[in-house]
Amino acid sequence: MSLGYFSYPLPTNEPVLNYAPGSKEKELLKKTLKELKSVHHDIPMFIGDKEVRTNNKIEINPPHEIAHTIGHFHFGDEEHVKQAIDAALKAKDNWASMSWENRANIFLKAADLIATKYRPYMNGSTMLGQSKNAYQAEIDSACEIIDFLRFNVHFLSEIYKQQPISGTGVHNRLEFRPLEGFVLAITPFNFTAIGGNLPSSAAMCGNVVVWKPANTQVFSAYMFMKVLKEAGLPDGVINLIYVDGPHLGNVCFNHREFAGIHFTGSTNVFNNIWEIIGKNLPKYRTYPRIVGETGGKDFVVAHKSADADVIATALLRGAFEYQGQKCSAASRAYIPDNIAEDVKAKMIAGINTMKMGTVENFSNFINAVIDERSFTKIKTYIDNAKKDDGVNIWAGGNCDKSKGYFVEPTVIETKDPKYVTMCEEIFGPVLSVYIYPANDFEKTLELIDETSPYALTGAVISQDRNAVELATNKLRNAAGNFYINDKPTGAVVGQQPFGGARASGTNDKAGSILNLYRWLSARTIKETFNPPTDYKYPFLAEE
Repeated sequence: MSLGYFSYPLPTNEPVLNYAPGSKEKELLKKTLKELKSVHHDIPMFIGDKEVRTNNKIEINPPHEIAHTIGHFHFGDEEHVKQAIDAALKAKDNWASMSWENRANIFLKAADLIATKYRPYMNGSTMLGQSKNAYQAEIDSACEIIDFLRFNVHFLSEIYKQQPISGTGVHNRLEFRPLEGFVLAITPFNFTAIGGNLPSSAAMCGNVVVWKPANTQVFSAYMFMKVLKEAGLPDGVINLIYVDGPHLGNVCFNHREFAGIHFTGSTNVFNNIWEIIGKNLPKYRTYPRIVGETGGKDFVVAHKSADADVIATALLRGAFEYQGQKCSAASRAYIPDNIAEDVKAKMIAGINTMKMGTVENFSNFINAVIDERSFTKIKTYIDNAKKDDGVNIWAGGNCDKSKGYFVEPTVIETKDPKYVTMCEEIFGPVLSVYIYPANDFEKTLELIDETSPYALTGAVISQDRNAVELATNKLRNAAGNFYINDKPTGAVVGQQPFGGARASGTNDKAGSILNLYRWLSARTIKETFNPPTDYKYPFLAEE
């Protein structure tokens, strides 16, 4: 029995540790990296109360050190998808009926475990498995996932408080139910925090989940699942499986109890999922919720009043942190000709100081791209640009996969604003630059808006307030997250709710109260204290 209204106040963001020389966190993280590398990890699927192992084992190799084997994970098939759905549905009634305070405290405990005991392990598994440097791992697999868990508890408690008014003789109330069925979470390689948030946000709302991470994120997904288990998450609430996309879709999207999908990945895959769901609507018990964040071709536009140092820094960080493998990474830049040479010189100088190599060497700013397929794709864009007479490579352009999948930070200047690398998502450390006449700022804003189908993030850099106002209005629909005098990356939970529209997704804003509404189904309940006993209304009587 619930005997009180429990308070979950707005939390503060988890402090980012700096891993400075001599710091305790740096010493502990380096020790943990050695520990994680010294063990051959055997990673099962988690289905109901079972750790499931198969005869199909897939090796995990650090993208920056492909000769080393971290371990292997057990790959499943359609039968394991069916088992995961069955386990989820079996757990559904008990999980949905659990009191909110007990549900909430599981996720709050998970956040506390990551902030303390598991912090170096969450960061270490992300660094080794996804080739993130210490800082990029810290802001992702520690701080952001902690913030997702804590802020979502607060946001959901605020939703539960929302109640309708009641008239005389009547009491109205609103209950927020989980969806009817199971939720499918499909998560990407590039953010451990997204991998954790997509299944846990739906589960927090009382839903049961089948979770399929990218194969290249299995190591850190496994670590997060260990945290949830230790925090007390009941068996079957979140079922972690490793299967290929067609097998997953064939089972889930044909299942009567499919209630929704929480997705981050490519636009093409999301489009295909949406089409399949649409065709299968007669099969479902209810209309499924479709929530997705997909690609981006994120822009930075500089005004002629902008400071060259600010532009160069925003581009160096925005384009090349985590090798440009953020959905929000700066991928195309528009620079006025009055300051272009200054910006160019500063960017080349900056790139020349960037060290590239393994994650264990904390002085490396650049690490490897995620896998050979990505390496080949990125290299093809760069090689084609080198052959094009209308293109000038400012810096970088070299690729080497002999020891790991290393691509140098590369800046491509093109005379054609519709050149292929200005339009298509590359998802690597490649920035395309177009230099425009300084007095054509408004015309350039129109160009930016029409160049890409995506609308995820973007930034304007200017010291002229009228220019900022103009860009903010002209680019209103070109980016779901818009930055002024900053890089277009680094959204913080509770501060910048993240998501884009157009071909970038449904803009349901992960890390905000808006996203949680998608995993709830409201029921209105009206109770009349003195019900009428005669159908006749007063207006029926004649004088």
